[in-house]
Amino acid sequence: MTRSNISYSIALSLALACSATAASAAQDAEFAKKAAEGGMAEVQLGQIAASNANDAGIKNFGQRMVTDHSSANDELKAAAQQDGVQLPQDVSKEHKAAADRLSKLQGDAFDKEYARMMVKDHQEDVALFKKEASSGKDANLKAFAQKTLPTLEDHLKMAQQLNASSKKTSSRQ
Repeated sequence: MTRSNISYSIALSLALACSATAASAAQDAEFAKKAAEGGMAEVQLGQIAASNANDAGIKNFGQRMVTDHSSANDELKAAAQQDGVQLPQDVSKEHKAAADRLSKLQGDAFDKEYARMMVKDHQEDVALFKKEASSGKDANLKAFAQKTLPTLEDHLKMAQQLNASSKKTSSRQ
């Protein structure tokens, strides 16, 4: 190999390594953005459920979402801040629209829709956090995902139980 070929090979290797690092950083930043938006949405929806739900189980679950996701949001902010990752300050337009739709419902219709939304949201959250926990490159965000994942899996189980219960209740009426 000539000296110029070696230099070219080294430059190419460095470029590929930098590109892979940038892609990893972008994936971690995207995880942080989605986790922040989702966490803020869970708090907002939980507040609505805690005040608007008909079923005591739904109210309690809503309050737990406020408590658990507020805590997780604070931990995510700390992890992201250590790495200079900028987090959104508000929920996405999609989450705002979902909250608006939900806040207009009452009684059993509210309970059923909230339970359904929580199953869907937590399925997405668990998948997102599993991916970051297993393949994230940013140590702080990966540790956050690993720590938070069991709580999200617990939320999913609870939401599935509430969803099954709300379907039974509405089918009896």
